[in-house]
Amino acid sequence: MAVRPILRWPDRRLRTPAAPVGEVTDEIRGIWQDMIDTMDAMPGVGLAAPQIGVGLRLAVVDASDARGQAVRMANPEVLHASVEDREHEEASPCLPGVSARVARPRAVTVRFMDAEGAVVERDFVHLWATSVQHQIDHLDGKLFVDRLSRTKRDMLIRRSGKAG
Repeated sequence: MAVRPILRWPDRRLRTPAAPVGEVTDEIRGIWQDMIDTMDAMPGVGLAAPQIGVGLRLAVVDASDARGQAVRMANPEVLHASVEDREHEEASPCLPGVSARVARPRAVTVRFMDAEGAVVERDFVHLWATSVQHQIDHLDGKLFVDRLSRTKRDMLIRRSGKAG
């Protein structure tokens, strides 16, 4: 459908928790498709609606090698998380040029509404789990740098020239 522009930090919409989705409609499906097109153009492994200026709890994730396996999620929430963490170098198009190793649970069980509007539970592991958790943070008005110490976060943002 369309590649949408990405909001850049410090746009305050990135710090605003997204509103729940009541039902999956054709409009919601269209937003998801735009999100997938935008994610693929970055390229990235996930995108949350607030990153394109849409204040709804919508996310897409595709950590597959072949691509074309995007999972569309409305109102995703983590039900269970593994005790074992996994570190991964995370970044966001909202903070171009900034990346850091972030530890998150290696596996998560997530409940969400799928593209048909059914509430499903699905297990995600490794990069899929990292990306899902990263997107849920965006839906909650958080960025991956919020998971770093204040000193490290400030240093990364200052070094990137994004202080603001």
